[in-house]
Amino acid sequence: MIYFGEQMAHKVKDIKLAEQGFKNIEYAESQMLALEEVKKRFEKEQPLKGVKVGLALHVTKETAVLLKTLRAGGAEIAITGCNPLSTQDDVAAALAKDGFDVFAWKHETGEEYYENLNHVIDFKPTVTIDDGCDLVSEIHKNHSSMIKDIKGGTEETTTGVIRLRAMEKDSALKYPVIAVNDNHTKHLFDNFYGTGQSTLDGILRATNMLFAGKTFVVCGYGDCGRGVAARARGMGSNVVVCEVDFLKALQAKMDGYRVMPLLNASSIGDVFITVTGDKHVIRMEHVEKMKAGAVLANSGHFDLEIDVKAMKEKAQAVEQTRPGLQCFNFGKKKIYLCGEGRLVNLACAEGHPSEVMDLSFCGQALAVEYVVKNNLDSAVHILPREIDNEIAKLKLEAMGIKKDELTAEQKKYLESWEEGT
Repeated sequence: MIYFGEQMAHKVKDIKLAEQGFKNIEYAESQMLALEEVKKRFEKEQPLKGVKVGLALHVTKETAVLLKTLRAGGAEIAITGCNPLSTQDDVAAALAKDGFDVFAWKHETGEEYYENLNHVIDFKPTVTIDDGCDLVSEIHKNHSSMIKDIKGGTEETTTGVIRLRAMEKDSALKYPVIAVNDNHTKHLFDNFYGTGQSTLDGILRATNMLFAGKTFVVCGYGDCGRGVAARARGMGSNVVVCEVDFLKALQAKMDGYRVMPLLNASSIGDVFITVTGDKHVIRMEHVEKMKAGAVLANSGHFDLEIDVKAMKEKAQAVEQTRPGLQCFNFGKKKIYLCGEGRLVNLACAEGHPSEVMDLSFCGQALAVEYVVKNNLDSAVHILPREIDNEIAKLKLEAMGIKKDELTAEQKKYLESWEEGT
């Protein structure tokens, strides 16, 4: 715990890790060239001057690049993590050394997690950036007097947007929040490509297992589930999809996967991954039917998708087999759990690749600017399509890719109705 004067400026695991953190952040910057263009414009225009941004995001090297972009635009910043296992301690140390108010470390207890969340709230943000809606929820539940001074916020992930829409439905949401997750440049890329790759990365680091020939059960076939299923198939797995939505289940079947209820899949699966955003998807009734040696992992935001509490109550013993992997001994069989049932891609690996987060964090930076420049009503909003297109344009330019342009004749045709057969 470190104090500057009477005010605590940061709380991290080990400030001496900063040197490695700076190296990792520099590497991420080299991969996030679209966000670099946003940063250059922010430096010139200072659109966030006087804005206090409070964040609850995964404290990773990519997030550090976002923070530097927001600061370049004139913002003051305080950040904490949005998951007790997702903070990269070297990055947190580097951010602290670089003058950011940061309160985060890996392996926080539940109590420490909320203490750190409240350090960000004590910063009195005028804009919030959230990943999972814990910051917004805590402000609304326990610090409602702050709301009058908050211009708005942004939300990074599917789970958080689900919670925000529930708040909106109950008339509980008292300031505007932009669902950055709903940007095409976010959910079609971050959720599909990012979650697909980083989830398998997390399971591989935890287990070092061979995916080829395994039966891989994916619970949930949204953008994240589709990405996970595609990557697992690409590594030679036989993929089974479990879904509750008619259209998504049909889509999974048309994509070439077996589709069945999870109770049926439980006895044939080798690896089970939850990506639903819901609670207790895998329960003891499923675990009891699983083969000995089955591996469970969760890539949804919260650690509720697998009923880990029930597994601990039923197990004769729970042992840490290797970093990121627990063995639940049920007597006649052992079942393995990755990352304590938390977000496996960050609990056991490093999260999404920097190139993917380049798109997502362009969305975050531009959403903050949009919130500051516009008077929005207290609802869940989506960024205008032209901003989404601008993000894609920046990314293509950063990749050195050119696309076709419509001719004048084609533009006229698309804008008219007279010409037909």
